[in-house]
Amino acid sequence: MSEINFISTIIGVGILLFAAKVMAELFLRLKLPIVLGELIAGIIVGPFALGGLFIYNGTSLVEITEEIKILGEIGAIVILFMAGLEMTPKEFLRGGKAAFIVATAGVVVPFFAGFVVFQMFGFDALQSMLIATALTATSIAISIQVLNEFGKIKTPEARLIIGAAVIDDILAIAVLSVVSSIAGNGMVENIDIADITITILQVLGFFAIILVSAVILIPKFITPRLWKAKGSVEGIATASFFGTAALAGLVGLSPIVGAFAVGMALSATKIFENIRNYIEKVGLIFAPLFFVIIGAQVDLRGVNLEILALSGVIIILAIVTKLCGCGLPAMLFLKSKEQGYRVGIGMISRGEVGLIVAGVGISTGVLTSNVYSTIVIMVAATTIITPIWLKMEYRKDQKRNTTQ
Repeated sequence: MSEINFISTIIGVGILLFAAKVMAELFLRLKLPIVLGELIAGIIVGPFALGGLFIYNGTSLVEITEEIKILGEIGAIVILFMAGLEMTPKEFLRGGKAAFIVATAGVVVPFFAGFVVFQMFGFDALQSMLIATALTATSIAISIQVLNEFGKIKTPEARLIIGAAVIDDILAIAVLSVVSSIAGNGMVENIDIADITITILQVLGFFAIILVSAVILIPKFITPRLWKAKGSVEGIATASFFGTAALAGLVGLSPIVGAFAVGMALSATKIFENIRNYIEKVGLIFAPLFFVIIGAQVDLRGVNLEILALSGVIIILAIVTKLCGCGLPAMLFLKSKEQGYRVGIGMISRGEVGLIVAGVGISTGVLTSNVYSTIVIMVAATTIITPIWLKMEYRKDQKRNTTQ
């Protein structure tokens, strides 16, 4: 990294983090979700708004460089490690059937609904397939933050949201792998069902291997018996979840899946409290960075009526398909309409997979710039809607409890 690029990056990080914390304070006083404030902070000071008005060395004062994006991804890895610490392997397996069915429905329903609806709008099969893929994955980090805010991270619906979102992410990555290869060839006619099935099974198999290996090996490796120097246990734990995240990325999974597996492996160990206290402090910096960087990448300058109309359709689809695909089976498993409804809301937010799909589509020439903008707006809108809606649901619960 050149010195100018380095200075540009640290200026950007400083401004983004400061803006995130200022908006977090404001939203806390307004009794709104803090994460929403951090997202909006990114939109306000990002390169497509205020950050673009001030020029430093010929570029915007706030530039979302590759280095800043990497810091944001590190934030996502830290958040998912923290989520993994809140769920033991036994709890994950106990809710495995429910989580798998909720996650599968949460991928299948949005994909097929998106594919059918956008073909009805006149898009070809490949474009419809890419848009449908962008509708599949859930960005769990935002829901986790709201659940943490309300002290609801250990509730049945929270556990189902986390378990289902992890499996959802794996299935969405499998779908993305298949659709990306089809988009690269540009030939929908050459789709081989056997190849698709093998790809999906490979992704699921890789996750199972990473999870089992982490649960068996990590607690034996990260123990005070081996690591006695101050900070060694915390440092080795950090190295382990970053290393496993990298391994997950190398085999085609989302890196956050590896971090979650290590967190879960450490959740039932004697060093759990030490690790949780330590990582919560790390999360105070990296979690806001993740959310503010997402917000800073939202570009609303080229929005026109066609994009707004298309965005309205895809946002409604994004909400309805997750509410139905995840919420309805969750109601059956949790035996509660209210809790199942919250699961559906918690799964609405889309994230990096949606943006990756948009990137694949635009780089291969399959998607137009208008459709690309529409997917980005859908990701941004669902990211903003989810914490507000989830917080409103828990506020109702609090009011009922105080009146009883």
